[in-house]
Amino acid sequence: MSFLDQIEPLKHAALAEFSAAADLAALEQAKVAFLGGNGKFTALLKQMGSLSKEEKPAAGKLINVAKAELEAKLAERRGELELKAALPKDPTDFTLPGRRRPLGKLHPLTQTVEDIVRAFRKIGFAVADGPEIEDEYHCFDALNTPADHPARDSQDTFYLATDKRPLLRTHTSSVQIRVMKSQQPPIRIVIPGRVFRRDNADATHNPTFHQIEGLYVDKGVTIGDLKGTVEFVFKELMGSDTKIRFRPHYFSYTEPSLEIDFQNALVKKMGKEWLEIAGCGMVHPQVFENVGYDPEVWSGWAFGFGVERIAMLRGGINDIRLFYENDARFLRQF
Repeated sequence: MSFLDQIEPLKHAALAEFSAAADLAALEQAKVAFLGGNGKFTALLKQMGSLSKEEKPAAGKLINVAKAELEAKLAERRGELELKAALPKDPTDFTLPGRRRPLGKLHPLTQTVEDIVRAFRKIGFAVADGPEIEDEYHCFDALNTPADHPARDSQDTFYLATDKRPLLRTHTSSVQIRVMKSQQPPIRIVIPGRVFRRDNADATHNPTFHQIEGLYVDKGVTIGDLKGTVEFVFKELMGSDTKIRFRPHYFSYTEPSLEIDFQNALVKKMGKEWLEIAGCGMVHPQVFENVGYDPEVWSGWAFGFGVERIAMLRGGINDIRLFYENDARFLRQF
């Protein structure tokens, strides 16, 4: 049999051996038998030297094609056998019940924030954020809060230094200023965040707590838009039986300003008719001028409320300090 006639039968024999290998050890033996230093295919390659100059190009081409085919088959079969070796020896019954691992949960305050944001997103609001360490301009001056206002007293606000008087923000309204100074209307944002005030910790107060505010600025915005939004959001949060009422109030950054009371089954269960829940109002013209908006062109409203207050009402919680004690017995209930 000529040299060229030996190549194809030897290739098919090697392919058959590779396919028949039952495990990685058998495959390695087949590889050595054909492609090892003393293998059958290697021995055939050594005969190339005895060929004539005319025969060598055709023989070399056939040898290279056959060798590439054998190496490809070897790699393919090795992958199959490695996968087979990695599988469990006993078949897996996927109908058996699984083992449930105890998973963590979102903190009740986080759950409440997500519910509030979800309600705002339904009516087209985007989420905005800002720094917790603020300056007096964004926290007070731009919000039309004069220098002698009680909120700016060191007894009410955490100041971090006397130079330039950086402070821990007392409300998330400072983010309203940052957003309005960075872009032109229309603006429709909701602002969740942590705030800080010099309150003594008791059942209903804490030096750090969470607020969420809404701001809507556009042409032709009225107090009717404010009332409709407030009613929608609180019905989403507190139930469809929720009723809302507004009372006149004073805030330096809104005019007119209103307090919001609500009523539902939870409030009645507490033995009360109405419960104060939030503050709101139309954005003061001076605030618009401070951020470069023309109050003759633009109008808007803002309202804000405490996240802890909502979470306490919804969960029947009577002490705000429970949110910060990290007691697993309390947290598991949510």
